Amino acid sequence: MDILYLVIVLAVILVSMMLHEVMHGLTAYSLGDDTAKLSGRLTLNPIKHVDPFLTIILPILLAISGGPIFGGAKPVPFNPGRLKYDEWGVALVALAGPITNLVIAFVAFGVGSLAGVIGSAGFEASLAGMVFQVVVVVNLGFFVFNMIPLPPLDGSRVLYALAPEFVRRGMEAVERLGIILVFAVVLLFSSALFSFMSLAINQLLEVFSLIFS
Repeated sequence: MDILYLVIVLAVILVSMMLHEVMHGLTAYSLGDDTAKLSGRLTLNPIKHVDPFLTIILPILLAISGGPIFGGAKPVPFNPGRLKYDEWGVALVALAGPITNLVIAFVAFGVGSLAGVIGSAGFEASLAGMVFQVVVVVNLGFFVFNMIPLPPLDGSRVLYALAPEFVRRGMEAVERLGIILVFAVVLLFSSALFSFMSLAINQLLEVFSLIFS
């Protein structure tokens, strides 16, 4: 079951993050920027969106360790100067990905509840229960993690739209570190990050339970 669990986790991650990145690109396209389309990123081929560390290594290591599963993917390219609504257009593009993961988790929880796989006691102890649990929890993990306002995560784009100019300049400097900064935060602050992630995911699960009870 451990091997099967990891296979399911990997499959869910690939599909979920593919949809996450495609929605970034589609949102940018709808706001006037076709960079993602010209770069071949409006595709349902998950391989095009994989970041080896964020999409594969980090989530699988977290799954093996029993911690909350989260990660990211190779960012979809876009040109902020071609988007409508300036910084708010950038924020909308950023939000499209995490919101997609939240919607996937919500729909999966609802379907699982209607099918009787998810009840008042939680997820059913069966293969179906495990699949629904992975879909819901992985997508909630990706939603929460990517909404952290730390460059280059999606939440930083929302903060950027709200922040004063001097904060934006600082965020731009930090963003140049890219994946190195994310890796450092996960490595140095893993305990606090895991606690935050677990709390946020559990709170969202409680909200879902109240809605579908």
